[in-house]
Amino acid sequence: MALDALLGAGHEVVHVLTQPDRPAGRGLKLQASAVKQCAQACQLPISQPATLKDPAITAQLAALDADVMVVAAYGLMIPAALLQLPPRGCLNIHASLLPRWRGAAPIQRALLAGDHETGVTIMQMDAGLDTGAMLLAEALTIASIDTAQTLHDKLAAIGARLIVRALSSHSELVPQDNTKATYAAKISRTEARIDWTKPAADIDRLIRAFNPVPGAHTQWQGQTLKIWRAEPVAEAGEPGTVIRAGNDGVIVAAGVGAIRLLELQRAGGKRLVPLQFLAGTPIAAGTRFDA
Repeated sequence: MALDALLGAGHEVVHVLTQPDRPAGRGLKLQASAVKQCAQACQLPISQPATLKDPAITAQLAALDADVMVVAAYGLMIPAALLQLPPRGCLNIHASLLPRWRGAAPIQRALLAGDHETGVTIMQMDAGLDTGAMLLAEALTIASIDTAQTLHDKLAAIGARLIVRALSSHSELVPQDNTKATYAAKISRTEARIDWTKPAADIDRLIRAFNPVPGAHTQWQGQTLKIWRAEPVAEAGEPGTVIRAGNDGVIVAAGVGAIRLLELQRAGGKRLVPLQFLAGTPIAAGTRFDA
């Protein structure tokens, strides 16, 4: 989205760097990133190095004589030698209101923490992890139904607009307040397992934070179930116990309150609403998840 915005604003993009194609889907076929697809459609030169530490990459980029480098969720460490190449430096589109949630997973961490707002910061990259001075920022209220995917899409639109504004503005760089910094550690699959002893509000946030990756999951009768959509409800019972299951949802007791499961998926199956899921996989009241 940022690349589209830069091109639409009339900026000359002399080169595009993106990570190597990754296996995706059930067939694990190599799939190009959205950035690569956009660059190919616009016939832009592309490089997909596995690392940026190769001196040949530094030499290649230096020869481009670019004014500025724009970085958006690149996922690889950028060596200091590259950061120093462009006269205007490297501008990063970061999906949080820095210095809160520096690091790899700011969207998921904001959802997990129950933050009421997040946003996008355009920052000047330095040798630290998202520690550079800030150029522009815009806040966004997190909706109660936002998932990592919906929040990503909203922030991507803001980031695309802000980076265009940043390149044409003369705003002063503002140092971050390091005393307010928090770290958004990379997400692991083990974090996505639902702990039914937690309050329903916490479980709801976890389900939304891990949608679409890696997907919140629980065990039921020896099989893994992924939970894609849910909502807290004012009911009570033994944590992990199914209070009832019907077309309006599967209601499972939590440590405080309960969760109504609204979209479920068996291993190897499709994501289904309760009416469809229960038709093929009956779940009786009183049974236990994670048992």
